[in-house]
Amino acid sequence: GETDLPEELKNVIGEKKMAPFKLTYTDDQNLYIVVGYGEQETGGYSICIRDLYLTSNAIIFDTELIGPRKGETISKSPSYPYIVVKVELRDENVVFE
Repeated sequence: GETDLPEELKNVIGEKKMAPFKLTYTDDQNLYIVVGYGEQETGGYSICIRDLYLTSNAIIFDTELIGPRKGETISKSPSYPYIVVKVELRDENVVFE
């Protein structure tokens, strides 16, 4: 959950959430992989992880934004969907697809 995120990472996400972004963040033990989809007109969005795997020289991370379902009750307020994946600290580069 959001409460488990380092305070500095929460601040970076808060600064970037208005526009789509991709970033990584490390602390002493973990690598955080973050993808944000920017401002959406309403709530009801979710994010699907299509791929997350390790190759010999990279971590591949592929996500997809999924819109609200027909008939779903959604918030009329703007939303800022993003996802954070926490993995053990690695030296490989992260490739966003």
